[in-house]
Amino acid sequence: MLTQNTLHWLIPALLVVIVLVGLAVGFTLRSRRKQVSDDALTRQPQAGTGSPEPSPATTPVLDTPGATQDTPEPTAHRLIRLRDRLARSGSPFGARLLAVLSRDNLAVDDWDELEETLLLADLGAGPTDELIDNLRTQVRIHGVNDPAQVRTMLRDALVALVDPTMDRSLRIQGAEPGTPGVVLVVGVNGTGKTTTIGKLARVLVADGHSLLLGAADTFRAAAADQLTTWGSRVGVHTVRASRDGADPAAVAFDAVKQGAAESVDVVVIDTAGRLQNKTGLMDELGKITRVIERVAPITEVLLVIDATTGQNGMQQARVFSQVANVTGIVLTKLDGTAKGGIVIAAQRELGVPVKLVGLGEGPDDLAPFNPDQFVDGILG
Repeated sequence: MLTQNTLHWLIPALLVVIVLVGLAVGFTLRSRRKQVSDDALTRQPQAGTGSPEPSPATTPVLDTPGATQDTPEPTAHRLIRLRDRLARSGSPFGARLLAVLSRDNLAVDDWDELEETLLLADLGAGPTDELIDNLRTQVRIHGVNDPAQVRTMLRDALVALVDPTMDRSLRIQGAEPGTPGVVLVVGVNGTGKTTTIGKLARVLVADGHSLLLGAADTFRAAAADQLTTWGSRVGVHTVRASRDGADPAAVAFDAVKQGAAESVDVVVIDTAGRLQNKTGLMDELGKITRVIERVAPITEVLLVIDATTGQNGMQQARVFSQVANVTGIVLTKLDGTAKGGIVIAAQRELGVPVKLVGLGEGPDDLAPFNPDQFVDGILG
């Protein structure tokens, strides 16, 4: 029989033993669960095309197009429609120029009004002075009594400023045998960059090209979803990260690698557009460029500019032109109201041609830029 003294020390000892056994069992169960989880993760196949050392959190995945697909409008039809839309808008820019130049015996105040109109249209100081000097010369030689002659004179001067000699073709052919063309799209967030890429995909599909999209803007949560939706509408794959905030360069690398594996004509890469830190932007774009060119050379760098921001947009564009080898400009939201001069200002400032313009919210409201049709549109 146990004495009272024996029970006094035996009960606490049993409690200690029970606690230790419970801890040991719990530790064993947790270890087994972790091992099972690790084994399952190891056996899980990696989606996407495989970056140099992919991790489960950052491995890009390939989104498949949906079953329902659109047929994009041919680009030739878009040019006519966009020109007509400019003409129907009434274009105060072109109408005001024509009205002033049609006056008899132009005075100093008339030329000042012309200069003001051009500056308000975001033409820029240099091109404005050039156009005014050209028009003064034409007026002295031909006079301005005939409205048809006035329009022809102004049209020729504007077309010369827009410069029809610039090469506006998209460089979408692979720079090396067996590699796709690589189009890198840059620009400030808010300019319509991702939407523009979706519309560009429709342009390329309409022209009979095969392509793949890369959602390397991994810092904006909706960017990959938005790009995937655009691509799925026209039967185009999108390579995207498996989580927000993943390495943009890894996604770009995998997109180009996947494009080469699928033998597509061109890969279009979306990038982040943050401007808070110029050095960070330079480092990020530089890393993306270096990583992409392990697979294929970049053939085109398109800078997207919101035409409605005018000279403020040009300030942002200058930063990107300094950190990226921009080869072409895309002007979005270019309506016919008053900002047509931004076409000339952007080309003069950055030294590269405007290659694409967007005039509306529709999916096919993006078209290759044509200087003659653009000028005819703003002059009505």
